[in-house]
Amino acid sequence: MKGKPALDDISIRTYLRPGDIGQIVHLHGTLYKEEYDYGIEFESYVAEGLSEFFKSYDPKTNRAWICEHEEKIVGFMLLMNRGTAAQLRYFLILPEYRGIGLGQRLMELYMEYMLGCGYASSYLWTTSDLSAAAGLYQKFGFQLTEEKESDSFGKKTVLMQKYELHVA
Repeated sequence: MKGKPALDDISIRTYLRPGDIGQIVHLHGTLYKEEYDYGIEFESYVAEGLSEFFKSYDPKTNRAWICEHEEKIVGFMLLMNRGTAAQLRYFLILPEYRGIGLGQRLMELYMEYMLGCGYASSYLWTTSDLSAAAGLYQKFGFQLTEEKESDSFGKKTVLMQKYELHVA
């Protein structure tokens, strides 16, 4: 790939295919190790969450967005049903696809689907390491509501942050 692709070059599908879960786990494991020094514990956490998503999947209340370019997964996000709330999970964009509006587009799709399903609120957990993502969440109305330290990602300590959005 020469230069950054255009947003229009990326397709986004909303269904899982064989191999997707393993690929998403792999991308999270390798990318978060490289960028934030997270350990295998983080990769295991992602695998458990994706397994939970798949086992409880209902297309009326859950959705995944798989971003592809040249037959390669380059981004991912999912909405997981938590009763009256929607949980945003596993938002990932490969570095070479950042800065082209893909994150903005995924958040727009997330918000459209969440509101269309009638959820009263949405929340997500992230870490203070991901400040660019936090800025995007805030742009869409999410507010920081909780912080706590954790050592569950194989890194000495991370500051976990909960962002919430309440629909009027």
